[in-house]
Amino acid sequence: MSEQLYFIAIVPPEDIQKEITELKHIVSDQFGSKHALNAPPHITLHMPFRWKEKKFEKLQRTIREINDEFKPFEIELNGFDFFEPRVVFVNVVENQWLNSLQKLVVERCRKKLKLDNANYKDRPFHPHVTLGFRDLKKKMFYEAKAYFEGKEINFTFEATRVELLKHDGKEWKILDNLRR
Repeated sequence: MSEQLYFIAIVPPEDIQKEITELKHIVSDQFGSKHALNAPPHITLHMPFRWKEKKFEKLQRTIREINDEFKPFEIELNGFDFFEPRVVFVNVVENQWLNSLQKLVVERCRKKLKLDNANYKDRPFHPHVTLGFRDLKKKMFYEAKAYFEGKEINFTFEATRVELLKHDGKEWKILDNLRR
């Protein structure tokens, strides 16, 4: 029985993705953390989970239902922030609509798909767009932090849907077959 790895996210428009990907390349080239380059810039709404391929239609239907209920709203990305000692990210400005959407996604996945990620029980939702993480060494983290602290970044975009991303063995890809 074949299982694949998926996660659910909001993905900014291509022009913003391009600029954030350039920042990921800076983190990779200057600070040795390239793992974040394996996914397009995104705000995670549901962390990665395994799903049986033969049940893909049920997963697809659930994402479509969430998108059918989706009311577009504005998201602001403003400034850089850090989870010491490994993560560098673009900050997402506090947003009640985003918080509500994340709760809806997790709840719907729990009820309809029986996905229950224990990690959510202990961690508050802290939306962000990752630039460097897992493979960022502690020493390099502090160098990256010094580099990004005080730099300015600001984007605003309208979130119009959630996306399902699938790992292809090397990197995460947005599944276009969910679009109507």
